[in-house]
Amino acid sequence: MIGAPTQARLRSLLIRARVLDHELTRRMTDADAGEPLRDTVLRPMTEALIEMGGDTAGPQPSEPPAAGTPADTDWDPAGPVRELASDVTRLRAQINPEPPTGLVEAAAALQHLAWLFTDGDAERDALVAEFTDIQGELPTRIQVAPDGPYLVTNATHVTDRLGEPIPVLPQTALCRCGESATKPLCDGSHARIGFSGAKDPGRVPDERHTHPGNPVEVTDNRGLCAHSGLCTDRLSSVFRQKEEPFVAPSGGRMDEIVRTVRACPSGALDYLLDGHEPPSQQREPAIEVSLNGPYRVTGGIPLVGADGEPEPRGPGAPTERYSLCRCGHSRNKPFCSGMHWYVDFADPPPSAEPTLYEWAGGLPALTRMTHIFYDKYVPQDPLLAPLFARMAPDHPERVAAWLVETFGGPKLYSERYGGYDHMVGEHAGKALKEEWRARWAQLISLAANDAGLPTDAEFRAAFAGYVEWGSRIAVENSQPGARPPAHMPVPRWWWVCGATPGARASALAPPPKEDTTDMPLPTADEPIGFDEHIRPLFREMDRKSMSFMFDLWAHADVSTHAEAILARLRQGTMPCDGAWPAERVDAFARWVAEGKSE
Repeated sequence: MIGAPTQARLRSLLIRARVLDHELTRRMTDADAGEPLRDTVLRPMTEALIEMGGDTAGPQPSEPPAAGTPADTDWDPAGPVRELASDVTRLRAQINPEPPTGLVEAAAALQHLAWLFTDGDAERDALVAEFTDIQGELPTRIQVAPDGPYLVTNATHVTDRLGEPIPVLPQTALCRCGESATKPLCDGSHARIGFSGAKDPGRVPDERHTHPGNPVEVTDNRGLCAHSGLCTDRLSSVFRQKEEPFVAPSGGRMDEIVRTVRACPSGALDYLLDGHEPPSQQREPAIEVSLNGPYRVTGGIPLVGADGEPEPRGPGAPTERYSLCRCGHSRNKPFCSGMHWYVDFADPPPSAEPTLYEWAGGLPALTRMTHIFYDKYVPQDPLLAPLFARMAPDHPERVAAWLVETFGGPKLYSERYGGYDHMVGEHAGKALKEEWRARWAQLISLAANDAGLPTDAEFRAAFAGYVEWGSRIAVENSQPGARPPAHMPVPRWWWVCGATPGARASALAPPPKEDTTDMPLPTADEPIGFDEHIRPLFREMDRKSMSFMFDLWAHADVSTHAEAILARLRQGTMPCDGAWPAERVDAFARWVAEGKSE
């Protein structure tokens, strides 16, 4: 039990939070603006006060008015929110040895709310600095709140699936119920849905199995597996899907096995060399929010429970890396068990026309590919091994940064390594040969396969096009007497001739569910128009199939190509999956004959 003065401080903060919640709801145009405080601040702070042996008695604000109350434009919530966030954070930092998780959760929510109410980069930087100053002495860690979020303290490297930073505050609550509308941040949904953090008693047991090999022994704990597929996709001769035993160390070389095991994000796989555990990987503490999957934690960030003690793990589980459930359905909470595959957990879809960088998987995927290329393929190739024998240790990272920028991502190479001029200088005077270039292009494609980069025709056409273009220019620039133009920007590569993902109907795709059987056709005496009658006849798949030529949903495009479209409709060669009924063809012909009206 914590002393009466601390209880009194928390009770005072709780009352202030109630008043703030009331004012936000009453004064803001959006009547729901204050509602998140109910689940992210008021509830956890109330639970914290009860846990500390206090009570929640005290003055209560009157019931908020009904939705639609006119906004009070003279009231600025930024100041009161920031002040309350600072005070709650200060109390959270001062309670030793372990503050209630409800107080930590409330501090995270208030810091985020204060950040939302702050305008401008300079003001937000000052806000983060203030919170960092208050709780900066606290160790970096992830705390699992009972039936609640992951409470992340002082994490400095949180990224999305593309490797791009996600803005987080010194105290952050990450969703683990899977229902937050602000993923990956918690919005209190776990309280509304009654989320349970309990493990499933029928889960795969935590058992560490050893698979002998010489000199590498592979250890495997199926109870920890997050089913990322990185092992079976990269080295299927050793990690054999749907076969027993799952691991066959004799199926691969030692370096391939070690590289694949060390890439296992859940820690289910590990290895021994001549019976001894190798030194732990040394990586920067980081949290990656993987696409449609778990949080991938590396760098040994401590994972603790509500009491501050280390979260129990299965036998032999490494602490340097682990995967935390993000869908809310894992059978081995808080660790991921791969259930996101079965419950169709999904992040918001990517943009309609993603860049090559986005489609490839961003910096993590491209770095994975360059490491496989320079660690696996180059050393064993008689042509390329001597060429790269003295490359810098960070050469794979440099090539990945170049590809990130070239494929439409952040300007990493320009910012970190000097941009176009530096790349030209790297090749100047080396007199590269065509056979070296051809082998480089061949092997980088194999590395892309191993790294799990997309294999669709559109991406690989653009990828192969850049590899050929870029490598040939590198050879040209490397010749004696070459004078490449100076101070050029890093090239930005794009899809080939508009062949973007979804631009065509795949021959392997399931039959489309779209139907136009109920589309209204005009009567004989009714005017026929494009928006009302013609455009609805063309399905989304029809539009994508023809997008490389024109837009079937655009009046101007269809008008321009109307005669050619009509000819193909009458021949039955359009749409690609079957001819239109005669009445639809007749309607299109009538629209053309009557002037192609909008």
